[in-house]
Amino acid sequence: MQKISGSSINLLVRIWTLWICTVLFVSRVIGQILVEFFDVKFLPPSSEWYSGIISYPILLLFQVAIIMLMLRVSTDLTTGTGRFSSLSIGTAKKLRIFGIIYLFAMVLRYIVRMYIYPEERWTGGCIPIFFHWVLAAFVLVCCKFRRS
Repeated sequence: MQKISGSSINLLVRIWTLWICTVLFVSRVIGQILVEFFDVKFLPPSSEWYSGIISYPILLLFQVAIIMLMLRVSTDLTTGTGRFSSLSIGTAKKLRIFGIIYLFAMVLRYIVRMYIYPEERWTGGCIPIFFHWVLAAFVLVCCKFRRS
């Protein structure tokens, strides 16, 4: 039986985490499409899926672009080839700083929302916030793939 090293396990966990984040975000976008265009009743209403700061068609374009980027990054890091297969130490550091700030901002957004809307405490309006956490996790995992 072949022994698997700790670094191999860490690599597998990071790769699986990227793909899980990607699948979660794709599921979120599909869920919102079902609500917006097909009026499904088994999912939360449209108002729960986004803040409305930008119109839904523009938001959808950004979401599709993010999905395409996530798929490319996940594929490159899984295969170890391609533009995103290895980050410089400087890029990894910048991504880590961005990911931490992004995650912190979304945690703060959740706390403020729960303070302003206590009647919606713990789940009201949280779909966008939760998926921002997913995107922040994706960024933070990506910064672990770096050149020595």
